Amino acid sequence: MRISDVLRSKGAAVATVLPETLVTELLRRLADNNVGAMVVVGVDGIAGIVSERDVVRRLTEYGPDLLSMPVSAIMTTMVASCRPEDSVDSLSALMTEKRIRHVPVVVDGKLVGIVSIGDVVKVRMQELEQSQEQLQAYISQG
Repeated sequence: MRISDVLRSKGAAVATVLPETLVTELLRRLADNNVGAMVVVGVDGIAGIVSERDVVRRLTEYGPDLLSMPVSAIMTTMVASCRPEDSVDSLSALMTEKRIRHVPVVVDGKLVGIVSIGDVVKVRMQELEQSQEQLQAYISQG
């Protein structure tokens, strides 16, 4: 299965924020969109990615002052991305290797979607269900 198949079933909408967005606003948008991470977009495209995990880890460093800081102060700037033609298997390996849960999908430098670890698990579950159904059909025919 390809990333384009995942996007076709889940949609290509991506929740984004600007680098100057305050962490308080980020938290509100994460909750409103029911997502765990947002892509940070700047003038030149993807500037970074910021997750709930980034916020929690920085709280011990900055305390309550973190809430009035811009997202750019806590975002990850080295963003791993994938392309629609990449396989879910290769994305799964990337997520495991890099220990990341959200990967933007990019075409010609433009953000066209995002895939989460939950999306990958859903694909795996569907594949297992299909295999089980095929095995059951094979056994019942024999």
